[in-house]
Amino acid sequence: MSSKQCENSVSCSGVWCRFSDGHPAYLARHYWWAYLWRWGVWFFDHQPIINAILFGQYKKLSHRALQDCMKSRPAGRLLQLTCAYGSMTPALLNAMEDELYLMDVAEIQLNATRKKLTDADKQRLLCARMNAEFLAYRNDAFATVLIFFLLHELPPDARERSISEAIRVLRPGGRFVITEYGACPKKNLLWRFYPTRWVLQHLEPFLERFWQVDLAAMLGEHAKKQGKVIKQVDEFHCFAEFYRVSVFELEP
Repeated sequence: MSSKQCENSVSCSGVWCRFSDGHPAYLARHYWWAYLWRWGVWFFDHQPIINAILFGQYKKLSHRALQDCMKSRPAGRLLQLTCAYGSMTPALLNAMEDELYLMDVAEIQLNATRKKLTDADKQRLLCARMNAEFLAYRNDAFATVLIFFLLHELPPDARERSISEAIRVLRPGGRFVITEYGACPKKNLLWRFYPTRWVLQHLEPFLERFWQVDLAAMLGEHAKKQGKVIKQVDEFHCFAEFYRVSVFELEP
């Protein structure tokens, strides 16, 4: 599933098949229109559009994620795990003096991020095209790992592998910052209003299963398998707990 292409030309008959080469099957099938199609990338990578998708919460969430990454940041490298639409990467570079590592499975996303940067910032951005499920970085390579709205877009097996890989490359004493949807928001009006919930689940086919995930327990399980101990040290909620920024740290 990680980078699997269409299994045969007979079953591969949709528009998404044009984007399957070199990309995970779930990404090409479900998200080609947002992340792989050049007109989709152009459209969605505008601040008003992103803010509307997040119901006006982008600035609040990105600011908090940036704050959690930078405040008393552990010394060492920072990895942004996949590109994020909007100003997140430029903001990270503006807040730090050292290099920022950025990876994504789609070259079009890496190129879109580079276009937002000054020439000076481009020199400090170390881009790599790779799959979050199979990172090519060595063990314990990073002091901070940031994931910004990725996990809910992954099918369960890909999510598990990506979490495991993120913990593998995070060194003891390191920090893990995750910005995501909150737990199943049954009290939130957006969830209770069926048309809104239907649209969200139609556009985000793996969101319903992500809502059921105990994120802290999942991280704890994968850390334990690798002989590490992870603990949650902070969590920020907004929009009636529809979204959250969770901060975890590995024990030294």
